[in-house]
Amino acid sequence: MDIIFIQGLKTQAIIGIYDWERENRQPLIFDIEMSLPVKQAASSDDIKDTVDYKQVSDEVIELVENSRFELLESLSETICQHILRQHSAVQTIQLKVSKPKAVAETDTVGLIITRQRLTGT
Repeated sequence: MDIIFIQGLKTQAIIGIYDWERENRQPLIFDIEMSLPVKQAASSDDIKDTVDYKQVSDEVIELVENSRFELLESLSETICQHILRQHSAVQTIQLKVSKPKAVAETDTVGLIITRQRLTGT
């Protein structure tokens, strides 16, 4: 399986459990790895035979900016399920989300999840 990746995708969201987090947008940074076969795209040289990483980036930004989740877990799951629904070639997703302003004493905190397309979907 091959991997198309998006690294350091920056956007902002209302996310968190504290009052100040519910009132102010915070930066989020995403690293996304999507496993899929790219051999057909390599042969055809046609974007329709692969995943358009610009389109995925735009979709993630729109989803995040319009969301109001409390937990990174909920947001991350929603993003993975969206990508699997909208991009049928993607077989596995590893998504890392960093929340750099969440804990002042750290560079960043976050979450990494992996989701796989179920057989028959």
